[in-house]
Amino acid sequence: MADAKVIPFDDDRSRGGAQRPVRRRPGGSARRKAEQAATGDSVVREGPAREASRGPQVRGAGVREVAVRDAAVSPLPEHPEHQAVVAAAAGESDARETAPSGGGSWDRRIAGGLAFLRRRLTGDYEVDEFGYDAELTDQVLMSLLRPLSEKYFRVEVKGIENIPSEGGALVVANHSGTLPLDGLMMQVAVHDNHPAGRHLRLLAADLVFMLPVANELARKAGHTLACAEDAERLLQRGEVVGVMPEGFKGIGKPFSERYKLQRFGRGGFVSTALRAGVPIVPCSIVGAEEIYPMIGNAKTLARLLGFPYFPITPTFPWLGPLGAVPLPTKWTIQFGEPIPTDGYPPEAAEDPMLMFNLTDQVREQIQHTLYKLLVQRRSVFF
Repeated sequence: MADAKVIPFDDDRSRGGAQRPVRRRPGGSARRKAEQAATGDSVVREGPAREASRGPQVRGAGVREVAVRDAAVSPLPEHPEHQAVVAAAAGESDARETAPSGGGSWDRRIAGGLAFLRRRLTGDYEVDEFGYDAELTDQVLMSLLRPLSEKYFRVEVKGIENIPSEGGALVVANHSGTLPLDGLMMQVAVHDNHPAGRHLRLLAADLVFMLPVANELARKAGHTLACAEDAERLLQRGEVVGVMPEGFKGIGKPFSERYKLQRFGRGGFVSTALRAGVPIVPCSIVGAEEIYPMIGNAKTLARLLGFPYFPITPTFPWLGPLGAVPLPTKWTIQFGEPIPTDGYPPEAAEDPMLMFNLTDQVREQIQHTLYKLLVQRRSVFF
């Protein structure tokens, strides 16, 4: 958010940097000592002799230094109407220093929020060709998802340095949890923990873009349709793209098959990475399998609603909306060693054996890391 310019109202300023008329008070040296002790400044205007002792430091400093010096030695608010002039001369940073710390911080937040709302209402913001709204994602969507990641699931992120600081990269992760919260938590993990502040652009299924509210939010958050063309364009632009090749087979598998990877399709993500010449970063997510333990699937109801499955859990649909609250499991997201693809020739993207081998390599690396993380964790919830 943009910093708001805070104008304090407890200091005295003089118009145009001119000296304020000195009040007549009794005492000579005693008065000077009292003024110095009260202001904490050894420089006090006392007449031509003292003015001359400061020399060119005061005469050549201009309006800004005189205004700041006046603020330091003027504890009595005599001219409130001069505050805006002096604050503008002293600069925004000096105004922030003279303002109370708590009030100034809240003032800046409120001003930044109002500026954000003004831009949204007037349409003064930018989206890319895929509909990604960086400002809305950073300031709103990530702010809503961050408490869920940090406080509820207590996500622990490992190996974030394996995602390159620049250039394209394809992050391939396992998929689970009945609802696709793992993709959102992975997006927060990259956004908040990568030292270069990179953003993860997820490839989502067709169903996401068919739902009225989810469609707009997904586009704004940087998600796009899971097709090779869109993925390749993003990678060639230097974006970090996330894909979960298990799809609905992974997210809708029963609880009895948790942490057992399903088939990774036909290796289309490998072909995309080879064409773009970007590394493949395997990602293993532990903790998402237990948020909605799926013990059954109402297939008839799923067909009527047009869903790939309709989950039955120990709490849903028995408890109604309360049953949709996920269990507060402890998560770990680990990004593995990247697998380079830039050493292969351009025609390698059409080699089915190479795609099969690389797909199997990525899948095995994710599965091995899942087993390793499961052995290391103490409990599902701690």
